[in-house]
Amino acid sequence: YKAGQAAEYSIFEVVQRWIAPNGKTTTIARLRGMSIMYYDLWNECSDMEVRKYQEYRAYDITPICTYPRQRFIPELKRNGFKGECCGILPYDLFKAILSDSRVETLMKAGQYPMLRYYLNRSFDMERYWASVKICIRNGYTISDGSMWRDTIDLLRHFGKDTNSPKYVCPSDLKAEHDKLVQKRNRQREREQLKERRQEAKKHEKEYRKLKGRFFGIVFTDGTLNIRVLESVAEFAEEGTAMHHCVWSNSYYLKKNSLILSATIDGVRIETVEVSLKTFRVVQSRGVCNSNTEYHDRIISLVDSNMSLIRKRMGKAA
Repeated sequence: YKAGQAAEYSIFEVVQRWIAPNGKTTTIARLRGMSIMYYDLWNECSDMEVRKYQEYRAYDITPICTYPRQRFIPELKRNGFKGECCGILPYDLFKAILSDSRVETLMKAGQYPMLRYYLNRSFDMERYWASVKICIRNGYTISDGSMWRDTIDLLRHFGKDTNSPKYVCPSDLKAEHDKLVQKRNRQREREQLKERRQEAKKHEKEYRKLKGRFFGIVFTDGTLNIRVLESVAEFAEEGTAMHHCVWSNSYYLKKNSLILSATIDGVRIETVEVSLKTFRVVQSRGVCNSNTEYHDRIISLVDSNMSLIRKRMGKAA
């Protein structure tokens, strides 16, 4: 294009993707530059020759999006293609429905979200295929392939029948998925706590030697109850329940730290660290290191009872 002149357009071919009716493919293209960051670095002086497929997908083209005239071989129509690529690259879709009977089945059954997920992720579909067929037979559309697959894995983990429509065709997939995830998390926490208790046994004697003088310290304001953790096993329980580092960072071995637990009606609220050098609250953390609505009140209550800790420290001296 130049000022005062009409624009001129030209086309320079760089790629051809060939797909046989059996799904086998060949790419014919010109040479490319070395960079994998740009898709348009073509060597225009090179010949159109058979090229090895590039993992960075430089050869991917979407003719259905750009070219108005379309003609499809009968094999594609036979295998369920009706002109819509369902958000999948045409090359990937055509190759798959010509070579994989499961893709053909998903296409014909209208299971497009599961089809997209299957072609975009690398996983063993055979492990889930029986459950997929249960969904198809019961007219159930899998709305989210990733979430449904996770749900099947969780059902299998808990020994549920993954050939039963009751389990594999949930009316609310997200709710069922979240319920199973929570159940699995609780199971993992129990397993983790069991392992931590076993580990705790190795350090109980040392912890009692370091902090035994403070055992029995308890104070309350009528609602909040705050007490010193009296065993390493309690550190394991506290860390597991509160999802913070009081266990993983081995606070039970820190000579100048005293750890207390603040509860209301037996429910843990925050974990408190007191410095045995300065006799001040170093930190007070709720679940996942958050501050609760009782945070300031907890610190104030500990500060007002710091004399109990000083007294025990003085006796030991």
